[in-house]
Amino acid sequence: LPSTDDIVDYLSIKESFPKWLVEYLLDHFGEEKTKEILEQSNQPAANSIRMTVKEADFEKIKKALKKDDFEFEESSLTAHNLNLNRGGVAQTDLFKSGKITIQDAAASLAVDAFDFRGDEQVLDACSAPGGKTVQIAENLITGSVVALDIHENKLKLVQNAAKRLHVSDKVKTKSLDARKAKDYFAAGQFDKILVDAPCSGLGLIRRKPEIRYEKSLSDIKNLAKIQLSILENVKDLLSTGGELVYSTCTISYEEDEGVIKQFLKLHPDFELLPVQVGKLPKQEMVRIFPSDDGSDGFFIAKLKKRG
Repeated sequence: LPSTDDIVDYLSIKESFPKWLVEYLLDHFGEEKTKEILEQSNQPAANSIRMTVKEADFEKIKKALKKDDFEFEESSLTAHNLNLNRGGVAQTDLFKSGKITIQDAAASLAVDAFDFRGDEQVLDACSAPGGKTVQIAENLITGSVVALDIHENKLKLVQNAAKRLHVSDKVKTKSLDARKAKDYFAAGQFDKILVDAPCSGLGLIRRKPEIRYEKSLSDIKNLAKIQLSILENVKDLLSTGGELVYSTCTISYEEDEGVIKQFLKLHPDFELLPVQVGKLPKQEMVRIFPSDDGSDGFFIAKLKKRG
């Protein structure tokens, strides 16, 4: 290994990360956190499932998993996620009957950030493969969710997930670029909007190791522009008093806090609401590192449209 005198060089070689990314993480999160993030990003991702049943039935699910020879640990992020000791859960009856679904704990917190009553009209602006769409639908009684995705073929995944989790009656899909949503929907049509924005995926490196070599700082800056543009194009579709949750599976400042701060500066009719999700303390905006719980790196911010 190179000498530890040059920390960037040392970590870049030790953890197989490009120098620019090591530098970026050091600048933003300091040496300890950076070492943790790099190390954890080289570990396999947790086999995380979300229990889709009422909390009262969690114990039944755990018993059934044990019967199917799965061991698990409870997620340190949410009460409804378990980290299994192995894969293969998609072959079980529990999965096929929709009592559990494969979903990262950090990702599941984005939907938990909403305050649902159950009768809302919801827009999931970038929905495929549909993990968050079905989670929204589970929270609705008389409401419904419209799932958009730019790729028509990916909406099949959303429909299949909705079917398996028995929420098809609450999910409508539409092939549309979220940046054109305002040409298609009416102003104020939705009580809640989720923008789970396309991003650099720096929180997903353990699942997609190639990301580290495919992304650059200019990509991050370009993505931040796309993310802001999506927010710009859906904001008018939110009703007064409505909630907008913005989430990404990255940990870059530009795509996370940067986008939110810029958006709030441009739109004083929106305010930032503190977020309390899962087992985490209430905070202004939520950042989960890949080194927390073996989950994906993730960011969540919640906005409200003022009256």
